[in-house]
Amino acid sequence: MAEIPEAAVAAPTPRVRGFWVIPSAAARRVGRGYFALQAVAGAAWWVAVFTAPGVREATLGRIDPVLMGLFDVPLFVLGSAFAATGDARPVARRAACAVAVWTLLVTAGLGVYATITGEAGWGALIMTAASVGTTAAWLLVSYGRIPAEALLAGPLGFDTAGSASLGRQLARTLLQLSGFWVLFLAALPALIVFVEHRWALHLPLPAWSRALGSALLLLASALGVWAAFAMSLRGDGTPLPSASANRLVVAGPYRWVRNPMALAGIAQAAGVGLVGESWLVVVYALCGALYWNALVRPFEEADLEVRFGAAFVSYRQCVRCWAPRLRPVPAPPIAE
Repeated sequence: MAEIPEAAVAAPTPRVRGFWVIPSAAARRVGRGYFALQAVAGAAWWVAVFTAPGVREATLGRIDPVLMGLFDVPLFVLGSAFAATGDARPVARRAACAVAVWTLLVTAGLGVYATITGEAGWGALIMTAASVGTTAAWLLVSYGRIPAEALLAGPLGFDTAGSASLGRQLARTLLQLSGFWVLFLAALPALIVFVEHRWALHLPLPAWSRALGSALLLLASALGVWAAFAMSLRGDGTPLPSASANRLVVAGPYRWVRNPMALAGIAQAAGVGLVGESWLVVVYALCGALYWNALVRPFEEADLEVRFGAAFVSYRQCVRCWAPRLRPVPAPPIAE
């Protein structure tokens, strides 16, 4: 994993707000703290591998623990400890980068091994989580922030929809909703369910989970459709960030909650997980919420503030992002 040039991770525009995306010494400390915890956890895991056969079987399968430990202890455990001791010094940054590269390699290897053999599934899952955490910690230690805007390009970038008739905007919206549902509510959950069973990670959910999931999926889908149509009818745009509304929308569900599309999408994914009795799909939904809130929302709201100015600022002060209001905000005073 090559070092990212400092210019490529320069601080975003002043309107962007968010702990994880704005450079700070506190964010670097969080990164170092993560590496310290990872070093301790990694050392404890290796102790368990050699003292608890159940842990060794669940996380390594038939992989030789001695051979694995010869590489993993210095590159993962000691490397994490070393990365935790530095600040922004080049040597500590290189150590953090090396740990991230090794973690990604181990994750890929364990993932392939678990898929082929059906063994070491818990090890593959743990290392998948470690890969995400290590990569984020490397960025925090090195640059004091996570340059999430690098992923907000193309269809995920921020731009307004081209002028079109209402019928055309509605057609675009329906096409986008269909694509979103197929990819994020069908294809990806199906892949996760396959992995959950192939890696022997499946855990039974309560009997009532399917009924709860069905109700959640139905209600969240209705909310998503309502929000999408409000975006087209009142905003002359679509839910896709790169073809978003030309006018600030304070209508429909947007009078209760600031981003009903995100809320609906997360709830839909959780509902799919409950219906399919997959705890990993529910985790996937929660991870989506964390990712959007921490790394996408700051840039999306900065874009809205640039485009709509005081009207959006007033709206943001009146309507929360995740928790719906008990009473809808009056549309006329803040709608454009």
